[in-house]
Amino acid sequence: MRYFIELSYNGKNYRGWQIQPKVVTIQQKINDGLSKLLKVPISIMGAGRTDAGVHASQMYAHFDCEQKFDINEITERLNSFLPDDIVIYKIFDVDQKAHTRFHATNRSYEYRIYLGRNPFLLDTTWQLYRYQLDVEKMNEAAKLLLKYKDFKCFSKSNIDVKTYNCKVMQAEWKKYGDLLIFHISADRFLRNMVRAIVGTLIDIGLGKKSIEDFVKIIESRNREEAGFSVPAKGLFLTEIKYPDSIFKNE
Repeated sequence: MRYFIELSYNGKNYRGWQIQPKVVTIQQKINDGLSKLLKVPISIMGAGRTDAGVHASQMYAHFDCEQKFDINEITERLNSFLPDDIVIYKIFDVDQKAHTRFHATNRSYEYRIYLGRNPFLLDTTWQLYRYQLDVEKMNEAAKLLLKYKDFKCFSKSNIDVKTYNCKVMQAEWKKYGDLLIFHISADRFLRNMVRAIVGTLIDIGLGKKSIEDFVKIIESRNREEAGFSVPAKGLFLTEIKYPDSIFKNE
């Protein structure tokens, strides 16, 4: 049987989603918990791989298990096994061919900037309190992302991918009081893509780069031409969408 897991986590204390030697990751914590509870080796597959310090308010993973178990009981017990910064919302059975990564049709991220100082948001926002940003210009540049498909200039170097093409459906900044949030949705994302886009848009907001520069950066396909990568702590994976057929067994 194949099962999907819906979960969220605060990434502060982890070296990202994916299992790595000698460091603590979210995938490792959940694998350990499920393996102990089900008494068989379990290896979950995530819908994506968030980097160290990145958060997820919605993430999906799947795993296979031949033995029958009480889903509600295992969900409750798994939460008691896990640290407080990882929460399992539900586990549900799906078609054996359903895949959390390959069947995802849309992913959404937010990057959260606090325009001031707030000690209670230190771990979940990047705090800017010495600079004035031209948000209108940043939004003007962000709209251009919808017109392009090749985003190699915003990708981490030396990654093994077949294509740098992504279909961006939304890219905009919204202000909620002192909170400035960049919303972006696409069919897929490259490693470090969102943080590099935000850093480049910040340069535009500070007047260090122009809209024309932004176009040249995208068309250059050169990571060195783009702006800096903003800190991981402000980045959230917020939503993953699937075809309705995935959830037919809920």
